[in-house]
Amino acid sequence: MHIGMVLFPNMTQLDLTGPHEVLARMPNAEVHLIAANKRPVISERGLSIVPTATFDDAPALDILFVPGGPGVNAMMESDALLEFLRVKSEHARYVTSVCTGALLLGAAGLLRGYRATTHWLSLDVLALFCAIPVKERVVIDRNRITGGGVTAGIDFSLVVVRELFGAAVAEEIQLLLEYDPQPPFQSGSSDTAPKDIVAKVTAARDRIQTERLAIAKRAAAKMSKLMTDRDP
Repeated sequence: MHIGMVLFPNMTQLDLTGPHEVLARMPNAEVHLIAANKRPVISERGLSIVPTATFDDAPALDILFVPGGPGVNAMMESDALLEFLRVKSEHARYVTSVCTGALLLGAAGLLRGYRATTHWLSLDVLALFCAIPVKERVVIDRNRITGGGVTAGIDFSLVVVRELFGAAVAEEIQLLLEYDPQPPFQSGSSDTAPKDIVAKVTAARDRIQTERLAIAKRAAAKMSKLMTDRDP
């Protein structure tokens, strides 16, 4: 079971490390941390992660996984990354993402006509890529599995384990990790958080979200042209 997890600068490390902790525990799993080159990749909060493979030498993948984070903005216009996603998705059993990693799948043309989710601040952006935005923790549509923001990565990965090996194996991993969330506050969703907290978080992210929307529009136009040119 070859799992390819994509790395890029300024990604959110928990988008990656949460699912990694779960998926690496699947039977006969081999995880490949894949980047443009093998230099350490620095996450948005300074954690260095060392790739084990590159876009050029990565093996065929059973699961293709993309995390999110602020670095998604630049990566939506990375021809090398988007082409890698398109090529590896052709034979992958599952094409997946957590948080705003879904925007990279979208920019690669891999969510056209698929139901998908992402971080609540960027959910509406999915429609630019002809995806169907769904405000759920985890969304499965055929062989596309997408998770919501950051911490949804653990839920997402347990769903992937269930799809591949059944509920019992997923429950064993969940128990081993003692994944039993009991948050001290009910502000983990824009639906349950106090309105003033939602407004404050939204305002604090206004600049990056405005930039993201502009980039996504350019990426969507480029993706549409590319797909039109490739279609017979």
